[in-house]
Amino acid sequence: MSGELIQVEVAYALPAEQVVLRVDLPSGATVRDAVSRSGLLGRYPDIDLDRQRVGIYARLVSLDDAVNAGDRVEVYRPLQADPKAARRANAKAKAKASSDR
Repeated sequence: MSGELIQVEVAYALPAEQVVLRVDLPSGATVRDAVSRSGLLGRYPDIDLDRQRVGIYARLVSLDDAVNAGDRVEVYRPLQADPKAARRANAKAKAKASSDR
């Protein structure tokens, strides 16, 4: 890492709140460095970086990927339901509702 500082944002969204924190990092820093430096892990101890995915502007990346000035690092919460299963259940409920008419 060089002595030049870059600024990135680290974002984490909960159902009731969204947190976006600005962080200054040395050039060459990683996604892991950005999340650690942001203080997000202390603020939300339920975050488990070994299990949760991370991204930069909605593109999945690894914790060891480098960040660039202006990047928005996002920590994603685990899904509560499988999206495919939820769509199937919705379609089934709509079909049942229309057949009950």
